[in-house]
Amino acid sequence: MAVLEIDLACGDYDIVRPLRDGTVRAEGMEINFVTLNKPPEVHWRMGIHSEFDAAEMSFGSFVAGKARDDFPFVGIPAFVYRKFRHSCAYVNVRAGIDTPEDLKGKRVGVPEWQMTATVWLRGFLQDDYGVRPQDVSWLRGGLESPGRKEKVPLQLPTEIRVEAIPESKNLSAMLVAGEVDALITAQVPAPYVQRLPEIRRLFADPREAERNHFQRTGIFPIMHVMVIREALYKRHPWVAQSLYKALLEAKNHCIENLYKNDGLHSVLPWASHYVQDTRDLMGHDYWPYGVEANRKTLEVFIRYCREQGISNRSITLDELFARETLNTFRV
Repeated sequence: MAVLEIDLACGDYDIVRPLRDGTVRAEGMEINFVTLNKPPEVHWRMGIHSEFDAAEMSFGSFVAGKARDDFPFVGIPAFVYRKFRHSCAYVNVRAGIDTPEDLKGKRVGVPEWQMTATVWLRGFLQDDYGVRPQDVSWLRGGLESPGRKEKVPLQLPTEIRVEAIPESKNLSAMLVAGEVDALITAQVPAPYVQRLPEIRRLFADPREAERNHFQRTGIFPIMHVMVIREALYKRHPWVAQSLYKALLEAKNHCIENLYKNDGLHSVLPWASHYVQDTRDLMGHDYWPYGVEANRKTLEVFIRYCREQGISNRSITLDELFARETLNTFRV
């Protein structure tokens, strides 16, 4: 019996690699992996051009698109990329920003309004520090290159002010020059990598801020979700469950290998000890897949999307994910 061949675009993440190298197999499928290590490119090519049968996608873009009711993708609750985001806020040292509350009334740049990292961090600023989106003047544009656009059309509330920067400029240079006071971005800006003295992180110890936030909320931010083209799903609804099971098995295989001490599975010499430290803080399954294990995190993100104008209506989890993936067979 012939298997179904699908193209899947994804970054070279260790939790996906067992599926890519054949250690794990997806039932009924032969997967052609298109490895793209620039996530914004994957999101653009899938969201705008539907180039692949399945791909990782920005969670912010996905929620924004599904809220419009014309976004031809179905989600699979395999969250191949997650990251704490307090480290993603940068300020100009001359802007008078010493605490998160000092962002009120300031000019803050974002590469895209619906960029998932910025959605999370704006939500944290509102919930933990009382800095609402309407308290800030937002500027949107390319981080390092001019001309960056939103992938999904937005209709923002009138009280939220977002302006495009000039076509000839980029946000990194504007932050150094003081044309923006702060910058929130998923990618580390080049001036920070170059250690230019004009900028620093908003949170002096972002790891401690992220640890504290997780201890208080239990939220491990989801960045990307796996999606499949709706047309493929309608023709072969079994694909959603088979792909989800394979991604889950690949993730579990990866993490258990990190924990084994019979050989180094990472260039980090104390990787297994770090895994144990992480489990002590976050629980045994610290990178959970599935809707129920992530319900609070998912619902908080959906709330942030509604409050920030990413989605123009309230959206439910049932609208986002293939119903076949909401539960799995158990013996």
